[in-house]
Amino acid sequence: MKNEIVKLGIILLIITAIAAALLGFVNQITSPVIEAQIIEANNMARKSILSDADSFELIQEDFGGEVLEVYKGLKGSDIVGYTIKTAPKGYAGAIEVTTGITVDGTISGVSIGTMNETPGLGAKAKDEAFISQYNSKMTDENLAVIKNGTPAENEIVAISGATITSSAVTKGVNTAIELFKNSLQ
Repeated sequence: MKNEIVKLGIILLIITAIAAALLGFVNQITSPVIEAQIIEANNMARKSILSDADSFELIQEDFGGEVLEVYKGLKGSDIVGYTIKTAPKGYAGAIEVTTGITVDGTISGVSIGTMNETPGLGAKAKDEAFISQYNSKMTDENLAVIKNGTPAENEIVAISGATITSSAVTKGVNTAIELFKNSLQ
């Protein structure tokens, strides 16, 4: 009886060791492909919010706080704007907010990356109806969130039932605005 248990244990050990080795091998093969897809997705997101740029160059500087990365958008050798990725805290955790700002201080677009907001509520932050409100806003002053009504030039209407998420996205955009005004302009 004892020998049978040891034999089963050894067989189980061999099976799990082979499975682990195969998983490690597959991971080693697929990780460069996954990394390339992440880079391509980030480039597409930058291009979608700063469409005048034909290439992007990472600014190697620690801007601190919620700022994850800053790219300058180039058309040839001319700077046409910046994309600034921030990670403000939403209802269910950090929300990746990438803001495109042209050199004249106009928000050219906002893109929402990874987030864990509530499906059907906070997840609506990715919807065009919400993020398009930021388009063409000027960086002269910070933006504010209102719950309803007609927004003024510096206001964004919150997603119904997701004011925390709406405020977090706007906080990310305001962080980008402040960085642009204080460090990039």
